[in-house]
Amino acid sequence: MSATATDMHTTLPDPVHQSEFYADTAIKRAIAWLVDLVIITALAVLVSLLTFGIGFFVFFGIMALIGFAYRVVTLANRSATWGMRLASVEFRRADGQRFDLLTAFLHTLAFYLSFSILPLQLVSIVLMLSTQRAQGLTDHVLGTVALNRSAATL
Repeated sequence: MSATATDMHTTLPDPVHQSEFYADTAIKRAIAWLVDLVIITALAVLVSLLTFGIGFFVFFGIMALIGFAYRVVTLANRSATWGMRLASVEFRRADGQRFDLLTAFLHTLAFYLSFSILPLQLVSIVLMLSTQRAQGLTDHVLGTVALNRSAATL
């Protein structure tokens, strides 16, 4: 049974009556993104060094591949990247459950797509800053949401 917009409002915390679940999640996601960028860059530098420097010729490709794998694996394991864990944020599906491997893959794929097209990224940022659940474009498409981890112990 798939979740509809109505289901999402009854399964996930209400943004009006349980606002602590969504407080500052857009800012925390930005911080998490920066932390993840540092981790991914460090891993890409390490891989490039292990190839005796040849990897630096395709550094951004290596970063993209490592970043994609990093996001999928960390989101599938605990519904949060290491940066998100540091910022105390985690993702939930529309049914309130943590991400599984398929959801992590789809979320990462949609994230990369929206990130590669500037107007989509701008729409995503505006949505995160202006909607009650602070959902980006990818979250709206997949019905996912970022919640404060301390409040999300459901």
